[in-house]
Amino acid sequence: MTDSRPTHVPSVTFNDGTEMPQLGLGTYKLRGEECVRVVREAIQLGYRHIDTATVYGNEEEVGHAIADAIAAGDVTREELFITTKVWNDCHGAEKASASFQDSLRRLGLEYIDLFLVHWPCPQQNLYVETFEAIAKIQGLGSVQSIGVANFYEEVLRELVEKTGITPVLNQVELHPGFTQAALRQVHEELGIITEAWSPLSRGIALQNPIIEGIAAELGATPAQVTIKALLQLGCSVIPKTANSDRLKENLNALNFGLSQEQLNSILSLDDQPGFGRIFKSPWEFPGA
Repeated sequence: MTDSRPTHVPSVTFNDGTEMPQLGLGTYKLRGEECVRVVREAIQLGYRHIDTATVYGNEEEVGHAIADAIAAGDVTREELFITTKVWNDCHGAEKASASFQDSLRRLGLEYIDLFLVHWPCPQQNLYVETFEAIAKIQGLGSVQSIGVANFYEEVLRELVEKTGITPVLNQVELHPGFTQAALRQVHEELGIITEAWSPLSRGIALQNPIIEGIAAELGATPAQVTIKALLQLGCSVIPKTANSDRLKENLNALNFGLSQEQLNSILSLDDQPGFGRIFKSPWEFPGA
């Protein structure tokens, strides 16, 4: 199970009709030649969805790997789905527009598939203006779809109400023990795809007895079981790794399924002590 290459990466469909591969590669903390190598290897293995951001400081390297892969004939630009994001210091109409153009230049692309507002930054209260700005860019044809990351229910609803535009996706911290059931329900109501960052919870989920037990039953790894659980919830999942073997391992989570009982056991971790949000709260980050 863990060694056979998957023949098909399923897609999710946005509320604007665009399709995106459900499983992708996160690139947070990947830098320099390591980033180029990992993205290049991922594309060779069959990854088509690559996630980066201005604040990651690796858009040039991601773009370099993409250019190399296209030049080698491994993939066409149209087969790839590239996401990047505007950072907190570029909220506001003019700064957000300039940030987009900078990302486009660094990536060396003619268009970006998905552009996100990286955090709501409620202290600045510019998330509506920022989203409106990227919606105008979308109208010019250099970005296919627009969305958000780390938005919570109140700001999501405000965004939709004030702009009349529903983000296609909200990328949030989501992993076993913190599967964000209430927010996922809001997303379903509004027609927003949920995307999970840090799906392996810095390895915490991989050492859980429930997940280890299911992995043993299936002849899979705990990481594969974790990724598969989130995929079966309908989430897009973007695990990050610099390890070649784990790139293959994560992709091969597509090669099996979990029973409803197994999935329910993993979801039950949300109710157990010691689990929950690991990273910054979007209500508070980045602070005043």
